Amino acid sequence: MFIYTELTPNPSSLKFVLDEIILEEGVADFPDAESAKGNSQLAERLYRYPFTQGVFIGRNFITLTKDDNAQWNDVIPVIKAEIQKFFEAGLPVLENVQVTPKFLGTSDIEQKIIQVIEEQVRPAVAMDGGDIIYEGFDDGIVKLKLRGSCSGCPSSSMTLKHGIQSLLIRLFPEHVKAVEAI
Repeated sequence: MFIYTELTPNPSSLKFVLDEIILEEGVADFPDAESAKGNSQLAERLYRYPFTQGVFIGRNFITLTKDDNAQWNDVIPVIKAEIQKFFEAGLPVLENVQVTPKFLGTSDIEQKIIQVIEEQVRPAVAMDGGDIIYEGFDDGIVKLKLRGSCSGCPSSSMTLKHGIQSLLIRLFPEHVKAVEAI
């Protein structure tokens, strides 16, 4: 197994990319150690390190968020070794985690907004080791949840307001007024 790292826009998060598919579909977000317990042995193992502040698992990558006291030069070899050891043991990435079905909006505009987020926004932020999930649409406000490297990223407000909000307002000017992170 080959593992390499990619920078993300969030200086506290780093994407560990594997040369194998580790999740056939969906993503798994473990924003704290408690959320990992009983759900992912991989995330549990990564939370054994005191610097770990978040674990996000995608199709072929793991985004690790560290605390500000740790240095990436110290963290990278330890995490790469832990990931390698985990997959050599042949353990499942997820346990007891049910895949949440995609949100099905009730209106035509919601379906269109969801389609844009799924087809254009999510793939772009996945390249940066994160994810954005549609949470709802109410009174012209699109509500999104940031996960992985997007959560807590210094540039996330710019991504939301100048990127996603601009796109959705341009595509649906009569419906979308703003985008909010929840």
